Amino acid sequence: MRLVVFLLLAVLSISSCKTAKKIQTDVAKKDTVTVNISNPSAEDSILVIKKALADVHKKENDFKTFSAKVKVDYQSTKGDQPNITAYIRIIKDSLIWVSGYATVFNIEVFRVLINKDSVFILDKINKQVLYRSIDYLQEITEIPFEFKTLQDLLIGNLVFFEDSVVSYKETDTKILLATIGKHFKNLLTINKNNHFVVHSKLDDVNINRNRTADITYDNFENNGGINFSTYRSITVSEKNKLDIQLDFKQWEFNKNLSIIFSIPKNYKHK
Repeated sequence: MRLVVFLLLAVLSISSCKTAKKIQTDVAKKDTVTVNISNPSAEDSILVIKKALADVHKKENDFKTFSAKVKVDYQSTKGDQPNITAYIRIIKDSLIWVSGYATVFNIEVFRVLINKDSVFILDKINKQVLYRSIDYLQEITEIPFEFKTLQDLLIGNLVFFEDSVVSYKETDTKILLATIGKHFKNLLTINKNNHFVVHSKLDDVNINRNRTADITYDNFENNGGINFSTYRSITVSEKNKLDIQLDFKQWEFNKNLSIIFSIPKNYKHK
């Protein structure tokens, strides 16, 4: 069952993270981009920030349903791990369904159903079922996961992002926004040409925690007016490091979806 949970988290990503060195206005960090107030006029700075935030929110994907086929490659401190092909179905703010196949053998190894309150995991290899509250994901990852966090992560929206901007920097090609939320500091890199967020760096606000995450959004495609990042590279680490690549082979928004999740009678409850 631990293997199943690990594979699930590889699909749902942002597990443990590395330490957060403080993001402060006018302070450079060794491991992040410098974020200085580049505009001498406070009024001009506020206008730039407001426009940048408006652009970020405008690019958020709004939807009713989502389905996708995604290839998941991941490497831990122990090296390359078995590749997973995940089939994902989401009914907005209601259900997340994930079926994971071992790519090499094309065998379904787990199936997951998540709602706002509960998590159901079928271990297809060992014929076991795990039923927990949604808090279970927070317990095993030590990350404040909520249903919406997972939903946003899978459909390509920003996670742990709030409008409390503490600094920004503007160049010819990009805008950097540093924000602070309840749990994380988030340094965003925005492409000035198309206003897409291409990178998010998360640092824990708790200086006693040694966790950080880097998320890169790439290969944007437009389908039905929705811009979607079809390739994402995620690096997360705390005591251990995990590199994850999500390569979406198929994806659709707002199509009719049905979700069926049945538990075989011979499965043992874990």
